[in-house]
Amino acid sequence: MARRPLPRILSSGSAQIARSREIARTAADSATDVLHPLITISRGLRKLAATARARWAATPKERRGPTLFLVAACILVVALVPYGPLLALVAVMGAAAWQGRERPVVKTGPDEAEIARLKGLYEALVPYLSHPDDPEPLFSHGGDWSGAFSDHAFDEDGRLTQLRISYPPYFTDGEPAARARIEQLLHAKSGRGREYLFDWDEEGNRLTLHVLPALPTTIAAQRFVTVPGETVLGFTDADAVQRTVPVRASDGTEDAPAVVWRTGPRSTEPHLLAVGQPGSGTTSLLRSIALQALPHGDVLIVEGSGTGEYACLVGRDGVLAVECGLSGALASLEWAAHETERRLIAANRARQAGHAAPEDTRRPLWILLDRPSVLGHLAAADGRPDPQDLLQVPLRHGRAAQVTVVVAEQFDSLDALGETVRSHTRARVVLGPAAAEQIAAVLGTGPHTTPVPDVPPGRGYARLGAGPVLRLQVPATPDPYDDATAEAHRRAVLELLPERRTATSAAIETVPGSAPEPEPDTDTAPALRKEPGATPFPSPVPAEG
Repeated sequence: MARRPLPRILSSGSAQIARSREIARTAADSATDVLHPLITISRGLRKLAATARARWAATPKERRGPTLFLVAACILVVALVPYGPLLALVAVMGAAAWQGRERPVVKTGPDEAEIARLKGLYEALVPYLSHPDDPEPLFSHGGDWSGAFSDHAFDEDGRLTQLRISYPPYFTDGEPAARARIEQLLHAKSGRGREYLFDWDEEGNRLTLHVLPALPTTIAAQRFVTVPGETVLGFTDADAVQRTVPVRASDGTEDAPAVVWRTGPRSTEPHLLAVGQPGSGTTSLLRSIALQALPHGDVLIVEGSGTGEYACLVGRDGVLAVECGLSGALASLEWAAHETERRLIAANRARQAGHAAPEDTRRPLWILLDRPSVLGHLAAADGRPDPQDLLQVPLRHGRAAQVTVVVAEQFDSLDALGETVRSHTRARVVLGPAAAEQIAAVLGTGPHTTPVPDVPPGRGYARLGAGPVLRLQVPATPDPYDDATAEAHRRAVLELLPERRTATSAAIETVPGSAPEPEPDTDTAPALRKEPGATPFPSPVPAEG
């Protein structure tokens, strides 16, 4: 049987209905815009009338007569005054318009989704913060979460950004394991991928959770406002340190809270150890330290990886050598050990004679050692001493001789570091993604925040001696000869580099058993010295006395 076509009213009726609804909606919106002042005044008149009715109902009966007489007298006076009724009408309309205006809705509490999230978090904490013998438990299944949670705040996505938790006094908040369980639970339930700060108030039995903003990565290498003996490792949270330094960022000039590392004879942390994953920024940290140390001292760089990350410093004023081969590294570190002993002897003789220490013993000497484990493996294969063994004298006596040692290593080769390096590097830095256990193994204690898996280069934690663990963002100091370096960062690093030395600018002393290499005659990126080669150093000035 052939199909009959649908009636026209049924086939085209839906389109006409939709068009009619659109026309009606447009007309209603236009009418609302035109009549908006009238709607506002009407709403205000209703509120004024409701207020007058409430006032009249609250007035005692014995005072209603005098009140009516006073109102009638006022109306009579207004009626007799020239333009009185018009002015009264304008005043009433103005008051109605003010009362009927649309006011922004003020949120006074969490919405349904936020309440559900708080209830879920409350139920998750019950097994950890309750006890069966507690007669009035603060945490119980199906209990009231408002008694335990306060000062809660959420972001635009409905995730927690701040929360204060009151816990019972019998909770073992003094045990790190118990704290870690609560922090791990809050981190998982509040949303991963963010960094949380947990502030434990053991005296008041309260735990405050904060979501920390990301540290800025817009600060590049530059001349920081510091005195000789101070080095800016990076920047941290504003409430973590008491000192700020003016910096130039990509978005302008500002005062940034800095992590300042102090070296010298009075420093309690004269040497530093930086640990991180590949690409985490440890080399950039050493490059930043070298650029800050060159205006006031001499720098000796030993690069174990041999990738040429410090080629921009070769031949510069103040840079004694940049070695990437085993022979050059051993010769350089042996010279550094002898130089440390010479400084100690010269300073001791000057003090015995009643004179000040010689000038050449007061000029800081920086030894930057990147990836010493690689050189250690090469030395073991070749039957030669480990370069770390030559660091014992600079590490143990470097503070008195103005010698500072900075060692950078990766997590996978951390076991190759000797005991002398571990015990004398009291300033520690951990960069890149790392577990809380790895951070605690390097810094001596875990951070008060939850590490995140994805971080930019130069992002990590720092701890100076027995101080607190601070979040750290190293200033961007990339290799200016790398093609992937941004032009702004390239110019920032090149502006900080000292002038190149010439053959006649200083006397050169050659290490015995090696031949000197010629100085580069161009200002292009020089190649690092390879084996066999020389390790030229400026001849030390003879000590006085």
